[in-house]
Amino acid sequence: MGTMNIETVATVILAAGQGTRMKSALPKVLHEVAGKPLVAWPVDLARDLGCAPIVLVVGHGADLVRQRLGDSGLRYALQAEQLGSGHALLCAEEALAGACGPLLLLCGDVPLLRAETLRALLEQHRAEQATVTVLTAIVDQPYGYGRIIRDGDGVAAIVEEKDADPAQKAVCEINAGIYVFEAPFVFDALRQVGCNNAAGEYYLTDVIAAARAADLRVSAMIVEAMAEVQGINDRVQLAAAAAVMRRRINRSLMQAGVTLIDPETVYVEAGVVIGPDTILQPNIHLRGTTSIGRDCIIESGVMVTDCNIGDRVHLKSGSVLSGATVGDDCAIGPMAHLRPGTVLTGDNKIGNFVETKKARFGKKSQASHLTYIGDAEVGERVNFGCGTITCNYDGVNKFQTTVGDDVFVGSDVQFIAPVTIGSGSLIGAGSTITKDVPADALAISRSEQKIIEGWAAKKRKKQKKQ
Repeated sequence: MGTMNIETVATVILAAGQGTRMKSALPKVLHEVAGKPLVAWPVDLARDLGCAPIVLVVGHGADLVRQRLGDSGLRYALQAEQLGSGHALLCAEEALAGACGPLLLLCGDVPLLRAETLRALLEQHRAEQATVTVLTAIVDQPYGYGRIIRDGDGVAAIVEEKDADPAQKAVCEINAGIYVFEAPFVFDALRQVGCNNAAGEYYLTDVIAAARAADLRVSAMIVEAMAEVQGINDRVQLAAAAAVMRRRINRSLMQAGVTLIDPETVYVEAGVVIGPDTILQPNIHLRGTTSIGRDCIIESGVMVTDCNIGDRVHLKSGSVLSGATVGDDCAIGPMAHLRPGTVLTGDNKIGNFVETKKARFGKKSQASHLTYIGDAEVGERVNFGCGTITCNYDGVNKFQTTVGDDVFVGSDVQFIAPVTIGSGSLIGAGSTITKDVPADALAISRSEQKIIEGWAAKKRKKQKKQ
């Protein structure tokens, strides 16, 4: 394939439809596949190709779409009235600011299209000096689709189902709805053909007829797999697209050296990065901007969102991590909960039923079970006994607990923040610590143990008499 100056290609993405079949208050194009809204897939595709400008045509839920995608590198055009896909393209004309040359038209509900396919489509458009190039697909059951009627190696027409004669209905090459047009020709053609038809809509397919009438070339390229151009109209199709994307992502991970014990039950979103020789067990969810290092083990039932995980980390079954940073050689879980702001610097152990939040652990510090550490700065080689709690909230404000290096905390200890525990100190089991503890001290706060001989026997005897 020859080289191509992609920078000269403008892109319009149609995302104004209501999507009634989704039966949702959320605009259709904001429903997600692999952690990204449907419309974000073609937007990112256009960005990857270096297209500019990128114009998003919005309508239903326009404010929500704009809020979700932001303004970075995007222009927006409003299609206030739904008068067909041709009208949607006309609405983008002003936002394109007189862009000339190839204009790539994408659909906001088609998430599976690949960059390689669009590069080939644009290259063919350029090589054949076409005015219009349409992406097509071969299907076994073409009913309901516009048929591609070829004339030699070009396209003579696109005929809709309702207008097709028996011979045309037998054609299995269909219009995929992805085009490359030459601008400004396409806008002049749309205005010329107008919307004087039964539906009162502007049809993109009329541009093909206008190009042929002007003796201009209309080209077509067949996509390798129909799934690439499948639009999403309901939640059944949404799930099917998600399954295809999951297989793509998981296949790519395995080819990069990651072991997936059962790829069908591993859910990895598009933005996740995983190092080689990491093992992913079944039924895990890795989301958002998560990155995981090499030689890690992620056990079943683990959910990780927006975390940075180092090398040789073991995430045990049922653990949930969100917004946390985990250094090398840590062991987490089973059933641990690392909340946002947790930082483990390395060689840490966070055991079963331990919860952390806005807590920084120095190297080799650990909390093995049944513990809550929140709003805390913990030094190195600290051991929290079972049932330790940092009491960081007084009902109005959050307060900090600071623990020095080499501190040993017995079981069932409460730190009433704000409090500072000096390095090398020991906190006796069952203590409630309300004051700072100096370095190398022993802190105990227990009531004196009393033993009353025979008390229990007397009580039982009394109860029998009653």
